[in-house]
Amino acid sequence: MNSDIHSGTQPNPHLLYQVLLERDARYDGKLFFAVTSTGIYCRPICPAPKPKPQNVLYFADAKTAALAGFRACKRCRPESRPGSPAWEGTKATVSRALRLLAGTDSPENLTELADKLGVTDRHLRRLFHQHLGKSPMDVRQENRLSLATTLLADSDGSIADIAYASGFQSLRRFNDAFKDKFEMPPSQWRQSCHDT
Repeated sequence: MNSDIHSGTQPNPHLLYQVLLERDARYDGKLFFAVTSTGIYCRPICPAPKPKPQNVLYFADAKTAALAGFRACKRCRPESRPGSPAWEGTKATVSRALRLLAGTDSPENLTELADKLGVTDRHLRRLFHQHLGKSPMDVRQENRLSLATTLLADSDGSIADIAYASGFQSLRRFNDAFKDKFEMPPSQWRQSCHDT
């Protein structure tokens, strides 16, 4: 590690390089590295291919790396504020999507959701599988069914009213989705709640 990080004893460069190879998130925001062959500096979690050890310089903060003449990486955005959407990267996109899917007026299809987020539907599907292990439309369906079960248990509304209040566009779709998930129609599920 070069002297830009700490004064005094310098940590082992081999150990610091291991942090980069492992993309160790524990060092995110505490360690930055610059690549002399490209002139770019990054966070240790950057998904870009890792440089050769002899081409790496280490810094304690992004400002020092920038003052040394390195440009910020466009993939990991090391110049951004920790916790900001730019810093969070793809996780921020998934979080925004989850907020949109939580409402009863959530987008009806993947393309509409992706458009609202400014990404392609293919990219959004990939992000959901990477971060959650399921598709955006699976999440939307789970949210709607969760709301429906709450309404069935806690209200006297008709099945049709609950279907529409939960975000389903038709009673038939609601019944099919409910039976698929719970292996019984909503009316039977409601009755079982009241019997217990």
